[in-house]
Amino acid sequence: MFKRGLIITLIVGVLVAIAISAPKILLFLAGKKQTINSTEKSIIIREQFTANQLAKFLIEKEIIDSEKSFLTIAKEVGLDNQTLALGKYVILSGTNYLDLCEGFTIQENGQGKAEAKVNVVFNATRDLRTMAKEVEKCIMVDSASLVTYLEDEATLSKYGFSSAQFPAMFFPGKYEMYFDTNVEAFTDSMAQEFKRFWTIERKNQLINIGLSSPSQVSTLASIVYSEQSRHADEWPTIAALYLNRLKKGMKLQSDPTFKFCWGEALKGVQRLTAEHRNQDCSYNTYIYNGLPPGPISLTSKQVLEAVLYPSAVDYLFMCAKPDYSYRHNFETSDVAHVRNAANYQRWLANELKKKKK
Repeated sequence: MFKRGLIITLIVGVLVAIAISAPKILLFLAGKKQTINSTEKSIIIREQFTANQLAKFLIEKEIIDSEKSFLTIAKEVGLDNQTLALGKYVILSGTNYLDLCEGFTIQENGQGKAEAKVNVVFNATRDLRTMAKEVEKCIMVDSASLVTYLEDEATLSKYGFSSAQFPAMFFPGKYEMYFDTNVEAFTDSMAQEFKRFWTIERKNQLINIGLSSPSQVSTLASIVYSEQSRHADEWPTIAALYLNRLKKGMKLQSDPTFKFCWGEALKGVQRLTAEHRNQDCSYNTYIYNGLPPGPISLTSKQVLEAVLYPSAVDYLFMCAKPDYSYRHNFETSDVAHVRNAANYQRWLANELKKKKK
């Protein structure tokens, strides 16, 4: 009887031990289970999913094949719609479920533990509204909300710009940010980029070339780029030409400035006339002396550098060459310039006739 009782006690003890350890074993096994993607896969989580919704999303994306195992680990690490961090994630092949769930969990910095950054790209656009549409394609911001924020007087006051000058703070290019970056964080990131570029050396140099602020450099750079977007080697020469005109008190007489006044109305128009140039607008440098109130486009750091360090030339005039090189003839004499302009207009008229045939 004693032996029988001992055996029963041992069996009960083993069963109790198994019962106690079974959940831990299941949890261990669930955590060790791996994702089924054979190569790394990028996903973007835009919504505050519950654990169940996230599991279904991952199954749909062919990343996991066991909803039950995933939910077991999600519950263990406390992953739910309150702790899930929105954003982009790169899931490596064979990632175990424990690392997967922990990677989605929001950290103290507000980002997911394994959240990846995305590229935010915008080009030398005409204005901040156009830029906002490009940014909207890269991160989780609504272009209308971004524009509203950028046009708000409180925002302008915070960064120390007028509405006309504000485009000077945004340098076209490629930046790394989290997908869930909001309008405030995006703008502040651009402000930090602006501060890093405008070193003491560059601020001193803008004074050396006769300008008074970074915004003025951006304004002139936007004109330079609008005149020549194809051949960067001409930028320092064009910059020098306009700086020479400013020093002499001459009107800049830049076609892109009066075209800016027309918005999109002159898009595709090749032959510009006196009627186009007579548009009364503060940006029209055929009517008003000096630089326009602000940039006529967002301009890259490379063009800003060309303005800060212009060529040592005395040119005052430029005219497109009568060919398809998209280059210019530069002159110091108005007589030579008039001759170049006449040659270009004759060539353009002939080219337009050819197209009509």
